[in-house]
Amino acid sequence: MPVGTARLVVRLAKENPTWGYRRIHGELVGMGIRLAPSSVWAILKRHGIEPSPTRSGPNWSEFLRAQTSTLLACDFFSVDTVLLRRLYVLFFIEHGSRKVHVAGVTASPTGTWVTQQARQLAWTLRERSVPARWLLRDRDAKFTAAFDEVFRTEDIEIIRTPVRAPPANAVAERFVGTVRRECLDRMIILGRRHLVAVLGEFVDHYNTHRPHRTLGQAAPCQPRPVELNAAAHFGHVARTDRLGGVIHEYFLMA
Repeated sequence: MPVGTARLVVRLAKENPTWGYRRIHGELVGMGIRLAPSSVWAILKRHGIEPSPTRSGPNWSEFLRAQTSTLLACDFFSVDTVLLRRLYVLFFIEHGSRKVHVAGVTASPTGTWVTQQARQLAWTLRERSVPARWLLRDRDAKFTAAFDEVFRTEDIEIIRTPVRAPPANAVAERFVGTVRRECLDRMIILGRRHLVAVLGEFVDHYNTHRPHRTLGQAAPCQPRPVELNAAAHFGHVARTDRLGGVIHEYFLMA
């Protein structure tokens, strides 16, 4: 089979996502190109091109990127204290700004408790300049029907990730990795009150100072400053310590 014919089949498939292999075959016949329908199907399969119903819609990554400014995600992570008591943290993260909201910390994350935290967050979301439209969550049993209803009353649609698919909620999972590496793995947590204080300090750092590659190295709640000649100001850099020196923040002095 000529290489040009295979390239043309791939081109037609990519430019016309609703076309199946039979429709592509018909277009080729109309141009005088003789090729068996099974050959068109084989070419598409060899190049990893899905059948038209799958190809016609956006994939998961494309959907998330398209909805980023109106998409929230939520998840849990656990922390063990020095006395081996396990605490659970419920948090929400805004996909567009990467701003994190720690909803609560508890040793008993019941459905009732989770729903109450959702109600409190819903009031905060009303202050957003761009209303939230979607909430991405996993299929944890703690996210009950009452939890979902809190957000539906705010016109926020619930999207459940596939079973056992952490990458589907990658933005939330990435925050969990960050808070562990940069904070929790470097500290001994004494109890719930201590964890609440530590997370409050870290999340403030995360939202107001820590750079994010997705945001062009700006912080979620802080615009990126005007670029300066760093060499000319090197001697005027000040450092602020957080959490007893676990976290360092640097600023150019005026």
